[in-house]
Amino acid sequence: MTGTPRGSDTILGVYLSPTLDLEALYGPELSAGKTEVKVLRPEEITEPRDVRFAVCWLPEADSFAAYPNLELAMSIGAGVNDLLDNPGVAPDVAIARVRDPHQAALMAGYVAHEVLHVSRGFAQLAASAAEARWAPLPMQPPEYATIAVLGNGTMGAAVTRALRALGFTLRVACRTSPTDAIPDVTYCTGAEGVITAATDADFVVNTLPLTPKTENVLDARLFAAMAPGSWLVQIGRGEHLAEADLMTALDSGQLAGATLDVFRQEPLPTDHPYWRDSRLRITPHIASDSIPSIVGAQILTTARELRDGLPLSFGVDRARGY
Repeated sequence: MTGTPRGSDTILGVYLSPTLDLEALYGPELSAGKTEVKVLRPEEITEPRDVRFAVCWLPEADSFAAYPNLELAMSIGAGVNDLLDNPGVAPDVAIARVRDPHQAALMAGYVAHEVLHVSRGFAQLAASAAEARWAPLPMQPPEYATIAVLGNGTMGAAVTRALRALGFTLRVACRTSPTDAIPDVTYCTGAEGVITAATDADFVVNTLPLTPKTENVLDARLFAAMAPGSWLVQIGRGEHLAEADLMTALDSGQLAGATLDVFRQEPLPTDHPYWRDSRLRITPHIASDSIPSIVGAQILTTARELRDGLPLSFGVDRARGY
């Protein structure tokens, strides 16, 4: 019997993803002697009414309809727009997401790599080496370069710390002034915080969550505010980027190039012009990834809190979108 009646010490969940085998990823952590939380594949559920939460990755809208008593949808990723915008997720269903410090460290390393690759001219150095040419490039101290980080969540703060540790000049666009501000970092708040941070910046790094207010935030106005010949590092969500505006900024020379890890359509189609544009550095959404054991532990914590009627440690504010 796979059903778990309400009031039982065991709480029942379901894996919902059309693209990932979530049980293979997180089943070992969830099943290792932790009988109070049970998560099954949809085909294993015999009493759909007993399902109280779903573990999700890009779930289809109609996948929720079978579970009339669903109380929680939890994303295995840091972003939740695929749940917030999903018509299958009822307004009274709570939403939670993963907060993995290791994931933030991976993302910070990715950004630091890209900034150093561009600022130190490693592409040119590699081209010279391929031709057996000894061709040193001029360099400048890192504090001469201004980097705007858009967003001060778990990911954004980790990126800011890493870049500040390397000596770069940092501005951070965030909704409100942080209580844990990093020394020697300028925080730009309010409605114009993004533009203020980006003004004359040599790099803009986007880590914002996707909300109706941040869709297309990487647009012509922002690019025009940046320093001529600057660089964009886009690791937020594909919908943040106004693609036509990016190409215009590249063609005019306002931007020298961009690193793109996220796209409106993933995988990026093989005939997409981005693949053949030498001004772009393309990676397949690998700036960071979550650690399965940590995701599993946070699923367990969230399920127990739901069962016991406690506030959700990894809950999402629907109004804010994160």
